[in-house]
Amino acid sequence: MLLSLIAVSGVVAGWSLLARRLEQWKITAPIFLVLAGVAASFTIERGLADALDGHVAERVAELILAVLLFVDATDVRGGLFGKEPRSAVRVLFVALPLSLALAVLLGLWLLPDLDWAMLVVVACVVMPIDFAPAASILRDERIPERVRDLLNVEGGYNDGIVSPLFIFALVLAGDTSHAVTPWDALSSAVPQAIKGIVVGICVGAVLAGAANVAGRRGFMTGQSRRLILVAAPLLSYGLSVGIGGNGFVSAFVCGIAIRYLWHTPGIRDDLELIDDSGFVLTAAMWFVIGAVAVLALSSVSWRVMVFCLLALTLVRMVPVAVALLGTTFSWHDRLLIGWLGPRGTTSIVFGLLAFNALADHEQADSLTMVVVVVLGSVVLHGLGAPAAAHAYARSHPGQTGPPV
Repeated sequence: MLLSLIAVSGVVAGWSLLARRLEQWKITAPIFLVLAGVAASFTIERGLADALDGHVAERVAELILAVLLFVDATDVRGGLFGKEPRSAVRVLFVALPLSLALAVLLGLWLLPDLDWAMLVVVACVVMPIDFAPAASILRDERIPERVRDLLNVEGGYNDGIVSPLFIFALVLAGDTSHAVTPWDALSSAVPQAIKGIVVGICVGAVLAGAANVAGRRGFMTGQSRRLILVAAPLLSYGLSVGIGGNGFVSAFVCGIAIRYLWHTPGIRDDLELIDDSGFVLTAAMWFVIGAVAVLALSSVSWRVMVFCLLALTLVRMVPVAVALLGTTFSWHDRLLIGWLGPRGTTSIVFGLLAFNALADHEQADSLTMVVVVVLGSVVLHGLGAPAAAHAYARSHPGQTGPPV
């Protein structure tokens, strides 16, 4: 464990020293951390595997997810659903459920050894998008602004929407005695989600209201505004779990409440500390994926490879295209939105939570899925996204701006 901590800290420090030059070379932080993890895997592999499968690792992963959900919820610009609210609702509540269902059906065909509960867990791991491995997509002016806005909303909300389903399926998949029925899991998950929503709204509203009053009276400093945004997801998560609620839902809803109830012109600056804290926490996750990649990929089957490839492409693209029928988005726009769906930190954290909750024979499956889909996304979207933006700009001359 100590060796793993030293390795992660050293790699983050190394990236910090070379960040600007690496950015010029189009080497993102996730790519750098994954490569460093692969290099380090030959010396820390066993210790890292033991550290991942433990109570402490599970708690750390839960806190990381709570922070990420909060940050994502506060990062949406425009209205509650951005500048294209109707299209955003379609993508989140039509395309996302359709893609999860398609992933489960695909798994029934390609992964017959997994039961339906495990397939739902897998779908929740591989389908939510996250722009950490390809953050330049949201800044690339060759992609229409309305497309980038829609992707930003989807990336901000999809993990929070999926998390209750993930927890529900994980309870069933992790029950090796089969004593828990779907009704038992559902009757437990729904009250937990309701409690999480209530706690998230209350904590977010109280903190935002108090910050508004304190700000008007000059009681807050720049540092204290940043710190309250670090405390908010931890407070909402802890209170929700303390009363038997869903801490992930609570942190997510708290972020939405603070984003729209705290009246401060500099909220983007105030979010820098929690953004940086989230980056440090997720850096460890990317390093872990690199460190276990060699072991996970050494025994991967062709069925898993095909499943993950389709999950990264058609299983997302078809539902998005269907959901956006009847909107003002052209077919080129719909295909672009469907293609630009990188997977990243959310998949990693969901996968690590599944790794700790599942039986031994299913742990390897969950970890392999995460490694294949995340590394596949780094290749497909890290390289494919700029190519897609270039192709779109060429086919729509004069409608887009220059590259990043």
